[in-house]
This record gives sequence, structure tokens and C-alpha cells, in this order.
Amino acid sequence: MINKVGQIMLYVRNQDEAVNFWTEKVGFSVISDEDNGQGMRWIEIAPTKEVETSIILHNKELIAKMSPGLNLGTPSLMFFTENLDKLHNDLSSKNITVGEIVNMPSGRVFNFADGEKNYFAVMEKSE
Repeated sequence: MINKVGQIMLYVRNQDEAVNFWTEKVGFSVISDEDNGQGMRWIEIAPTKEVETSIILHNKELIAKMSPGLNLGTPSLMFFTENLDKLHNDLSSKNITVGEIVNMPSGRVFNFADGEKNYFAVMEKSE
């Protein structure tokens, strides 16, 4: 029986730029940066080191060659924050493409894009 989501694979064109975006602009931490010595590198990132679910940044081009039938599209990720306005202002001030805050039945939400124009959403949710 599955009891939690462990890792989410995010396929990117430039791993170093993706790490910079997620750490320097969004505030995530690098949990690990691994290389198998044969060109396969994967970087694990997360909002904090104490989370159960992390994101793995993979080289999109390399994965496409290794697994031609794999769907390399960007997953639709919804992040949670306790202070949506502060996060929206913070990301906007870092020249990140940020959408307007929208009121949804489930709460206030906005989206943002990384340097490769992959879009992600954030919802205000207190613990």
C-alpha cells in the first residue's frame, strides 16, 4: 500500500539553471546532488530538509535518450504557503514570471514560471 509521495521527477533542459532558480529565487534547499560518473546527474531539492516529498531535477535530453517513450512534460504541481501575498511579492521582486492572485473555491492561488517557462501553482493554506 502506498502511504506517501516520495519524489517528483522534473525534467529540465539546464540542471544548473534549474537549481539556481529553485534555491536562489524560490528558497528551496539542495538535499543531494548525485552523479553516477557516466553523465547521469540528478539533484534533489525541497522547501526544507525535513519534508517527505522532494523534487528531483533530471536532464531532459539525457532521459529522452535513455527512455524514448517516457512523458517528459512538466508535472502540474501545487505548492502551499501560509502567506500568499508575501510569497507573491517576493517572487515578483526577483523578476520571476508571476500570475495574478485568484480567488478559487478552495482558496487564493497564483502561478509562477521557472526559467524554462514551466508553470507551477501556489495556494494559501495554513497548517
